[in-house]
Amino acid sequence: MAHAYSFPKDFWWGSAVSATQIEGAANEGGKGKNIWDHWYELEPNRFFEEVGPSATSDFYHRYQDDIALMKAIGHNSFRFSISWSRLIPGGEGEVNKEAVAFYNNVIDELIANGIEPFVNLFHFDMPFELQEKGGWENREVVELYAQYAATCYDLFGDRVKKWFTFNEPIVPVEGGYLYDFHYPNIVDARRAFQVAYHTVLAHALAVAAFRTRSIEDGKIGIILNLTPSYPRSDHLGDQKAAAIADLFFNRSFLDAVVLGSFPKELVALLDEYGQLPTYEKEDVALINAQRIDLLGVNYYQPRRVKAKEHLPNPASPFMPEWFFDHYDMPGRKMNHYRGWEIYEKGIYDIMVNLKDNYGNIESFVSENGMGVQNEERFMENGQIQDKYRIEFIKGHLKWLHQAIQEGCNVRGYHLWTFMDNWSWTNAYKNRYGFISVDVQTQKRTPKKSAEWIKAVSQQNGF
Repeated sequence: MAHAYSFPKDFWWGSAVSATQIEGAANEGGKGKNIWDHWYELEPNRFFEEVGPSATSDFYHRYQDDIALMKAIGHNSFRFSISWSRLIPGGEGEVNKEAVAFYNNVIDELIANGIEPFVNLFHFDMPFELQEKGGWENREVVELYAQYAATCYDLFGDRVKKWFTFNEPIVPVEGGYLYDFHYPNIVDARRAFQVAYHTVLAHALAVAAFRTRSIEDGKIGIILNLTPSYPRSDHLGDQKAAAIADLFFNRSFLDAVVLGSFPKELVALLDEYGQLPTYEKEDVALINAQRIDLLGVNYYQPRRVKAKEHLPNPASPFMPEWFFDHYDMPGRKMNHYRGWEIYEKGIYDIMVNLKDNYGNIESFVSENGMGVQNEERFMENGQIQDKYRIEFIKGHLKWLHQAIQEGCNVRGYHLWTFMDNWSWTNAYKNRYGFISVDVQTQKRTPKKSAEWIKAVSQQNGF
């Protein structure tokens, strides 16, 4: 039968996860400490119900069963991350053989089940010893990351064809150096921009290392959380506020990795306020030369902004919010559990922007999803009836389909996430998975959305 929404041939249906959020075994298998292990030891009260990263969803021991479940719900692709502190404890030196065996097993198991592995190298999880050296503020850590990336290509590149340098690289900048929601909990814009700049440099070096290897059919990319900035009105002040928000939170990384340079307006603005990072002359050519092949797009919510109501206090720390205020649009559709607006058309606007302004780069939705608290309320006959999640996905897929009809180069859709996982300081507060996880027993139970996505994947549409 014909489907109202049919997707291109070989469309990637799947989901995304990260190492720290699902592996567990935080102190097993020779793994070193990362900043999350450390921060939890330091301040467990900052984590929801004081649940830390030590066990999470125990993928380390249960990956075979989990991958079988992925196959059962129609996945043909799956993105996970390698833990730098597991593979190279301490971030430099010897490779951990137990970690190599684990990741080899995961990759082989995925391929045996007809699921293509998409591998991401860094997902918020700096090895603790390298954070002690200054993390991304330190150019030595940038070099060590490039070596780590090269090690991963050499170990796994014979089977893994889709590689990503970073997931949401702006989040450690915002969380760790501006807004105090990630370790090292520093509030200092100048240092934040240094971290952002060095992250782009680390990305470029990892792309360069990829180019020197002959990974057949290999593609290298990055995963960015693109959050369209919508102005409150057509008024010039509101328009300008939205343009500046877009510069800070979208174009900072997007222009650098796709077009090969930072937006001139952003550079001028940071220069004017004495916030420019330090750099070496040769970095400019390197960043320009190392463009990506494939862009992962994470989209959850829009950013709505307006002109400032009040001038910023000149004695306060410099912040992007010196140039705009957040705007709560009346009547917006909300996911109240997460406090996020649901705006499905945002996914279309992102893709059209990539088509019009970024050479229609090959892309896919690498994360989109809905976190809901206390999902057991929706249990019927032993299954969580998460119709709200199905509606959420459907709404976004309809707009994604529209973008594809208009010629946007979109290759797939991955939900965040496969199974309920540990969400950083939110721990298990909101659940995002197709598969429900009982944190006490680790029992996996497919939700209604798992059945739905299986049908969508099998029919390549709905």
